[in-house]
Amino acid sequence: MDLTIGVEEEFVLTDADSRQVVRRAATVLRRVGNGARQGGGAVELEMAQTQVESASRVCSDLAALRSELVRLRREMADAAEASGCRLIASGTAVLGVGGPPPILDKPRYHRIADRFGPLVDQQCTCACHVHVGVADREEAVQVVNHLRPWLPALLAISANSPFWEGRDTGYHSWRTPLWARWPASGPPPFLGSYQEYEDVVAELQHTGAILDGAMVYWYARPSRHLPTVEVRVADVTPTVDEAVVLAALVRALVSTALTEIRSGAASPPVNDQVLRAACWHAARYGLGAITAIAGAGGMPGRVGGAAELITHIRPALEAADGADMVLEILRSVRRDGTGADRQRAAFRRRGRLEDVVDLLAEQTAGR
Repeated sequence: MDLTIGVEEEFVLTDADSRQVVRRAATVLRRVGNGARQGGGAVELEMAQTQVESASRVCSDLAALRSELVRLRREMADAAEASGCRLIASGTAVLGVGGPPPILDKPRYHRIADRFGPLVDQQCTCACHVHVGVADREEAVQVVNHLRPWLPALLAISANSPFWEGRDTGYHSWRTPLWARWPASGPPPFLGSYQEYEDVVAELQHTGAILDGAMVYWYARPSRHLPTVEVRVADVTPTVDEAVVLAALVRALVSTALTEIRSGAASPPVNDQVLRAACWHAARYGLGAITAIAGAGGMPGRVGGAAELITHIRPALEAADGADMVLEILRSVRRDGTGADRQRAAFRRRGRLEDVVDLLAEQTAGR
């Protein structure tokens, strides 16, 4: 099944000398100029002045996606270096941000700050969003239902934020509980139709929990502005190859879901609280999390772990391009650890968080 893919990546900027987070996003974006846009992608500002974001063009295969992500990261890393800072792919800031990062001077961001108050104070978190082309909105909702049991596994594989403001949090993905504070964040609910999805969004807006549909921060959702299913559960990955693998896994999951839907198979009945607990467990323990959790109260359905995920999507992986590369990189992650594991290993060598930032800078730019 040929499905298009695209990836959005968020990055934090750190000072080249101190490795502390710096507020130079606008400067970096000016230096990037129109290069990224001429290539078909985009580089944009995030809400906080300490972050930048890239959005790839729509790609039809993994090789094209990899080239796109390499190009975007290197353009941004070069612009950061010219601005006296470094581009860092980590779910949270390793060293301090010097207080709440100021938001960009945009009316919408000021409205968010007025509505949600201190929730924006720790906004310096970085995720990776994978888009897979699903044009039919009814199918997109059903695909999300089928993806729900596999979201903890995707989070465990991508976990890359153990440190936050100068200390080890004990989590593999500290970004996850930070982001979970927002009213419309977390695992998506089971929804019966696209109309029910729109009704839920409207009710969330009516109650004031969101300003608009773009603030539905579920871990998977039908995109509000693109004909895609958007999976947003992952930390930004330290390397391009890991981002490509994440995209391949999501694409294979969507392909598998579409096959199941079109054959009349029902989505797995996973209890909402069990799913939320499994996502917390994946954020806390990474690949060491519980591999599968039975449904609460004897209910049918399971939340799948990383090994079960590969078994579930293997036919779709093998039918698409890059299966050997995906499986090899997954084996290396199991051998060498996730981004979180490698961050901690870098710290243990000399007990210096600056070494963690340096490792992340090298991995981010692929140099």
